[in-house]
Amino acid sequence: MIHTENLTKSYKSGLMSKTFVLRRVSLDIDAGEFVTIQGPSGAGKSTLLHILGLLDAPSDGEYDFLGEPAHEMDENRRTELHREHIGFVFQAYHLIDDLTVYENLETPLLYSGLSSSERQSKVAEMLDRFGIVAKKKLFPSQLSGGQQQLVGVARALIIEPKLILADEPTGNLQSDQSEEIMETFQRLNEKDDVTIVQVTHSEKQASYGTRVVRLEDGRVTEDGPAPERPAPDLEVQA
Repeated sequence: MIHTENLTKSYKSGLMSKTFVLRRVSLDIDAGEFVTIQGPSGAGKSTLLHILGLLDAPSDGEYDFLGEPAHEMDENRRTELHREHIGFVFQAYHLIDDLTVYENLETPLLYSGLSSSERQSKVAEMLDRFGIVAKKKLFPSQLSGGQQQLVGVARALIIEPKLILADEPTGNLQSDQSEEIMETFQRLNEKDDVTIVQVTHSEKQASYGTRVVRLEDGRVTEDGPAPERPAPDLEVQA
């Protein structure tokens, strides 16, 4: 699904110099994988995720997405592929404040050419699937952080994407809400065969996936299996 070779992202810094964010990143991610990208702040994690999501373009190197050379595409083609195949989940939710839950879920479908009744059916399915039917007329400010992120995940899924990209998806949530989101991702990956690439600092969140890629100074320094998830605490019987 994803193949990068010597992927580089740099910005001009003065007249003659460049600042490198990504340096010759070569990576393969197969359909159905659940991959975590980790690394210190400034390592290039979010930049890599935005390039994989076709929201940005590399300065150099190759990126093939679904067999197409994304590094050679114009912005219109990248936007088209993004809308058709990629769902993005952000740490800050990125819901539209002036729209209700229902309207936020419907927004990605407005570009799909579906009829009003087809959009209504898809939104109803997502509301039911995520247990937020009662929230459909509420605005984001009327929801808890966990509820807003559930809406964000539902919005990402409503186009039935082949790939979900999640940038610190539980960074603003309490532990129980984080677990709910991560278990949702795990079900999507295992039951619906959705490919997931997430950025997170948390070893616990990484343990929901199958593989961890570590970035440092814009370079891949490690690529291996995800850590095992800690066993849940057991209550001590008297």
